[in-house]
This record gives sequence, structure tokens and C-alpha cells, in this order.
Amino acid sequence: MAIYLGIDGGGTKTTCVVADEDAVLGSATSGGSNITRWGEARVREALEAGVKAACAAAKVDPKRIDRTCVGLSGAGRPEVRDAVSRMMSEIVGGRVQVVSDLETTLESAFGGGPGVITIAGTGSIAYGRDAQGHTARSGGWGLAISDEGSGQWIGRSTVSAVLGATDAGDEPALLASILQAWKLSTLDELVRHANASPTPDFSSLFPLVLEASGHGVALAAGVLDRAGVELAALARNVIHRLFGGVGSVPVAMSGGVFRQSERVREVFYNSVVAEFPQARVRTAVVDPVDGALALARKARV
Repeated sequence: MAIYLGIDGGGTKTTCVVADEDAVLGSATSGGSNITRWGEARVREALEAGVKAACAAAKVDPKRIDRTCVGLSGAGRPEVRDAVSRMMSEIVGGRVQVVSDLETTLESAFGGGPGVITIAGTGSIAYGRDAQGHTARSGGWGLAISDEGSGQWIGRSTVSAVLGATDAGDEPALLASILQAWKLSTLDELVRHANASPTPDFSSLFPLVLEASGHGVALAAGVLDRAGVELAALARNVIHRLFGGVGSVPVAMSGGVFRQSERVREVFYNSVVAEFPQARVRTAVVDPVDGALALARKARV
């Protein structure tokens, strides 16, 4: 019986799933595998750790795997695909396919059919395909200049809002939480840290914003509401470009921001449906590793 491996490599974590034709045999997670963010050495460590743990859970030798599909951010660039293909060929047996996480997420949501996905994790992007196979994207141009509604954007926007509230003479409760999370003591230290190079990991503040919103902190809730609106705007761009803004367009959400924040999901859903009443927006968050596994099974040799 053939053995398949699906991998979703994100900026924060890597998910590996081992399966046969009918069932999942084992799975595991490891560190992030975005080469731009972590570099080749750390990505190889993350991939190897995740594959070995998943194979151990499945009681399968990694060299016994027949087909692997890896979906990860940045795989649209040939140098990234080649680097990850080399890494994986040293870790597993069989044939290895490396594709963009956009492809695996689209596969997970719609199979080979048309639709629009919006991904919000450490970064963000919207991507879609129409019935003729034409594709379009919106956003995803990098954490410094784009990725609206992402974990990084939410953290950065929260820090900005806290500083704005301080300028207005308020004492936002979130200030103390941010200082504690980043192990800082003063407002001046926060300003220096937030403006440091390399840029700090603003996405690490996302859990703090979620918790504050759940306790009724208006500033945090406002940031999450804006995130939902921004993510809906990314989807809107793709819907207009591929479907002319009309028709029963399938739309799906993916990524940790959507998965962890009901508020962001609701604002996104309501914003999309308000502009496109016929859109079929899935409320369940799509898992791209399912698409990676499906592509591995489809490409069996």
C-alpha cells in the first residue's frame, strides 16, 4: 500500500501528516519553515523534526514514503522550491513536490474547482481561481508593507493604537500587557523595541490582543474588527478580478488568525456577504495540510 506525506510549512509552525490511501496514520508539528524568515538551516531542522515525529507516530520509515507534497509560503520562487526539494529528498523516499501554500489551501477548500481563499496567519493574502483556471491574488507583499489583517499586522496595529491612546492622555491597560510580553519596563523601551532592526515579532502579541478583546477591552476589539475588514478587502479584490463581483462565489478562510479569533471570522464573513450577497462563505476554517495530502495522493505514480 502506498504511503503519502502532506506538509504545510508556515511562518510559525510546520504540520506534517502521514497517510495511506484511506486514512491518516500519524501527524506532528514543528517550528516554522519560511525560508525568508528563518533561513535554510532552521527550515531543514523544522522539516526533519516534523517528518520524523509524524512518521514515528505512523510507525513508518520516512524512506518508505512514496509521494510527498510540501506547501509553503514563498514556494512560488524557484530558488525556494529547489532548496526545499533538496532538503526533502534527503529526509524522505519517493517523489517530492513543492508548491505554494496558496495551491494547497485552494485544494483543501475547493478541490479542483473555482473559489477564493483568504489566508491570515503570520502574514496574509487572498488568492482565487475561476472556472477557466485563471488565477489572481491580492496582498501578501511582505510584513513591512502589506499583509493586512495578519498576526503581524494585528500586533503592530495594537502597539500603534496603544501609543496613540497614550498620546491622547489615556493609560491603556494593554500597555502593561505588551511591556510584560516583550520583557520591557517603560514606554521609551517599547518605542525603541518596536522600531528596532530587525523588526520585532509583532505576531507574538496576537494572543494578548485576543485575550484583551475577550475581556471587553475596546482597543483590542477595534483592532480585530479592522483586521476582519482588511481581510475582506483582500477577498473583494480577487472576487472582482475573477468573477466580476457577481455570482455565487465560493469563499473560504484559512490560517491561525481566523482559526483563533471568532470576532475576525464574523467581521470577515459579514463584510464579504454585505458586498456579495450571493457569495458562499464557508464558516469552517480550512486546513492547508489537507490540501497538501490530497495533492500527494492525486500525484501518485
